[in-house]
Amino acid sequence: MTAPDARSGTGRPAELFFEDLVPGLTVDLGVVTVDADEMVAFARRFDPQWYHVDPDLAAASRHGGLIASGFYTVSLFMRAYVDHLLSRAAADASPGLEELRWLAPVRAGDRLAVRVDVMGARPSTARPGLGTVSLTGTMLRLGPDDRPEQEVLRTRFRGWFAVRPVEADPAEAEAAPTEAAPTDGADGPDGADRLDGADGPDGGPIAADPSAAESPDGEPTEISDSPEAHRND
Repeated sequence: MTAPDARSGTGRPAELFFEDLVPGLTVDLGVVTVDADEMVAFARRFDPQWYHVDPDLAAASRHGGLIASGFYTVSLFMRAYVDHLLSRAAADASPGLEELRWLAPVRAGDRLAVRVDVMGARPSTARPGLGTVSLTGTMLRLGPDDRPEQEVLRTRFRGWFAVRPVEADPAEAEAAPTEAAPTDGADGPDGADRLDGADGPDGGPIAADPSAAESPDGEPTEISDSPEAHRND
């Protein structure tokens, strides 16, 4: 018997798991080109400051022309992250960001090389079956010769990824004794109290609120894209 297929961030069967995201790994997320119409449309909808939407004022300013909203730039990063990594990986939610920096203006027509580097990985004690991966994402503007000219964005964040499923041995499953579930308040076969008298899906006791099961990483969260950022790993 095999475990149910794990899904990637886009719903397809996953091919990468927590164990594959080892510290030191760099994942190339491709190159994105900044589209002028999309850049301005995003700013008009979400960040209508004059240097994002008014070409005349922007041209007469120190910016020398329209610059992209920083949140548009990080959205380009997120799309590349989904397309090139989360679409393949058994990704769960993210507990949030530790750092988000816009290091240089981004303009229409810029070609930005995107990558993520795995900085750390550890099993999650709050969410059994998941691991917490610490990542650094960067975007670098490319010159005409396709060489990096300038870093325009850097972010540090964490993601949860499922551990690789294991296949159960049919012989062991058939040989395992069947035990009756204890009644409410009764001790289990090992003498330990079970919460609500029921077993969890893995045969162990049902866990309490996972947000209280693990201490935070100890790093301040400056900006977060997820309401779960204030929850623990």
